[in-house]
Amino acid sequence: MFQAFKNYISDHIQVSDDDFDFIESFAVFRKLRKKQYLLQQGDVCRYNCFIAKGLMRTYSVDDKGTEHIIRFAMENWWISDRESLATAQPTKFNIDAIEDSELILFEKNDFEQICEKIPAFSKMIADILNRGFIVNQNRIHEAISSTAEERYQNFVKRYPGFALRVPQAMIASYLGIKPETLSRLRNPKTKS
Repeated sequence: MFQAFKNYISDHIQVSDDDFDFIESFAVFRKLRKKQYLLQQGDVCRYNCFIAKGLMRTYSVDDKGTEHIIRFAMENWWISDRESLATAQPTKFNIDAIEDSELILFEKNDFEQICEKIPAFSKMIADILNRGFIVNQNRIHEAISSTAEERYQNFVKRYPGFALRVPQAMIASYLGIKPETLSRLRNPKTKS
């Protein structure tokens, strides 16, 4: 499992074998079965989580029991609740596995030690966070300014792997539309 992470790091930055050993010394390996939680609403997020294999989602559930998916993440992506991790306050989100998944977890303080000792790793993480901020900013703009069809087409274009792996009802939740609407968008012959 660590080899997948090592390959990911090597694709982004140069790290010595000693640095890899240092990083691995803090790694916690975890496997989740489909539908198993990494984090539940009310828990405090303690980990930065790298997905070595599988597919995850971050979502909340409203008072009516409706799920609101805010994020999907797959192999070679990171997932956590940044707010809960930074503030040590209980999360309002759930993170669970859509598929059986293999994860590498780093506790917050350990992750900070890695960033402190390996500046290139710290810069890589800062770049990832900046790109994530931009993606979220664009997603908000799209949600308030695009039609359901435009949101779906953009989703498929940006994330073709998700469109094939994620159940339709989850994609609809992520896009903020009803599953029936998504079904019509996916099957243009059924449009009125």
